[in-house]
Amino acid sequence: MKQSITRITSIAAVAISALIAGCSQPPAQQQGSAPVAEQQTYEWKMVTAWPKNFPGLGRGPETFAEYVEEMSGGRLKVTVYGAGELVPGFEVFDAVSQGTAQMGHAGAYYWKGKMPAAPIFSAIPFGMNVTEMNSWLHYGGGMELWQELYAPFGVIPFAGGNTGVQMAGWFKEEITSLDDFAGLNMRIPGLGGEVFKEVGGVPVTLTGGQIFVSLQTGAIDATEWVGPYNDLAFGLYRAADYYYHSGWHEPGTMLEFIVNEAAYKELPSDLQAIVRVATRAVNQDMLDEYTARNNNALQTLINEHGVQVKALPEDVMEALKAATVTVMERQSAEDETFARIYQAYQAFFKDVSAYHELSEHTYYENRESDGDE
Repeated sequence: MKQSITRITSIAAVAISALIAGCSQPPAQQQGSAPVAEQQTYEWKMVTAWPKNFPGLGRGPETFAEYVEEMSGGRLKVTVYGAGELVPGFEVFDAVSQGTAQMGHAGAYYWKGKMPAAPIFSAIPFGMNVTEMNSWLHYGGGMELWQELYAPFGVIPFAGGNTGVQMAGWFKEEITSLDDFAGLNMRIPGLGGEVFKEVGGVPVTLTGGQIFVSLQTGAIDATEWVGPYNDLAFGLYRAADYYYHSGWHEPGTMLEFIVNEAAYKELPSDLQAIVRVATRAVNQDMLDEYTARNNNALQTLINEHGVQVKALPEDVMEALKAATVTVMERQSAEDETFARIYQAYQAFFKDVSAYHELSEHTYYENRESDGDE
């Protein structure tokens, strides 16, 4: 009996000694990895399609960089470049694909020349709003389709913020009927531009930094940009008198973070997770910023700068709806990938719209009712 007790005591002593020795090592060494001080650090470049630090659009990439550096303890640092600082705004995708920069921030509709289906992941006229678009991407299979589309270019997309419903744009002359769109030169990208062309307009694609001068000098007759928050910052009220709503062309404009696939795969799994989580955080944060700032900016435009805010005439809106159907059918017939992705988009849109019709839509109607009916 005495020998058994002695043997148990010896085993316990060995176990305790091993436990103490293990606890005395740094946590990283316990897990079989290098000490924190010796872990590799990474420095990335992010190119964007926006002026650096521009409200909303330009702040999103900066916020991402701040989140990543903080969450990684400085192991991943991202330097953000505005449009034209490293590459022009319309060359963001190529820069990331070629590895000139590890990341980019832009809008998918800028790449329609490379991939006709790309604009689907930004905005479809009269299509899904921000809530519906986020749901499709993250829970309806949209993200998998987006990743598949970009994969041949060695680029991984992530949702990168949303402006919510945009304004219809700034016009030098009043729009009284559809005839006023005939031959009108307007800065309007993506599928919205195709629809505008269908009703007789002339779509022009410009980066944000080119808009004001083009409008002021008469190179274009009208422009859409984003909404009051950004449009006030650009001073567009100094170049056009009429501000129209609502944003038929971009009902919830999805922006994108794009990452070079090879650079992403070089990161350890924890830093990859930080990149993913930071994109999701910025995706929501940007919408929150626009929601909080747009109305104050609109009141400033109206009350301090005398901007005339008008609704597009009913015949114009109906013509744009009909033209959207034509454009989407044509695009689907011309490109098999476009057709397949749009079909998936429409299937989700149909389902989510059915619920929103009796939830969100009905709620807005009830909220606006004065109770006298």
